[in-house]
Amino acid sequence: MNQTANTLLAAISAEAADALINTRQISPFSARPAGLTLDDAYRVTPLVRKIYEVRGSKVVGRKIGFTNRTIWEQYGVHQPVWGYVFDDTLKHLAETELLALRPFSEPRIEPEIVLGLGSAPSADMDEIALSSCIAWVALGFEIVQSIFPGWKFAAADTVAANGVHGALLIGPRHPFAPRATEWLRTLAGFEIDLNCNGELIDRGHGGNVLDGPLSALRHLVGLLASDPVNPPLGAGEIVTTGTLTKAMPIAPGEVWTATPTGIALDGIRLRFV
Repeated sequence: MNQTANTLLAAISAEAADALINTRQISPFSARPAGLTLDDAYRVTPLVRKIYEVRGSKVVGRKIGFTNRTIWEQYGVHQPVWGYVFDDTLKHLAETELLALRPFSEPRIEPEIVLGLGSAPSADMDEIALSSCIAWVALGFEIVQSIFPGWKFAAADTVAANGVHGALLIGPRHPFAPRATEWLRTLAGFEIDLNCNGELIDRGHGGNVLDGPLSALRHLVGLLASDPVNPPLGAGEIVTTGTLTKAMPIAPGEVWTATPTGIALDGIRLRFV
């Protein structure tokens, strides 16, 4: 890649990180005269990561986005993408009763299956083999945001914007190995109700996420195996596998709950201010 291209990608990363950090919206990079391809967007990813790390943030895992095919037409993004989860964007619901929405641009809520890796997966693993790398499983909420007005963007823009990640809030963790057979059976088949202030907003299904959360994990592992600039998943990383329902707009004063059935995971609750 020539110096001009490197300079452009550095400028994109600086603008994207500034918009994310300072709750500012900008025009999509893909719509500008220079454009932005998906391959180049993933070259922006390590530059955005470095900006966060210089500020003191530490990577704790990855988020997979747009694994739910039922929302592809809504956003015009027809493939999964990924971004980083940092220690200061990760929270535990047991310690977080309220979450302020002020730091996020046009925030939305997504109930997701979250996996904790006990060992590093490899691209030659099938889903059963991949499951042996999982230390724990939990239900969580991801808060996603759009630094592009009106949630209008191309896939490349979402990658440059760190997968539109805002925050990840994790519910109770359950060890995977002791009930591996059960998790393998239920992760792709359970249902979940997403409620706001006691009213059902949407009903999701484990199979919405690329046919199941383990399928989403396998997709990410394969994607990273062919990535020349971003590292593969490592032991200890957290992976949130994508929204099980539609991503719903949220506002201060609302209380959101997610209640799963058909799987041995706890329901979760969060209030916004």
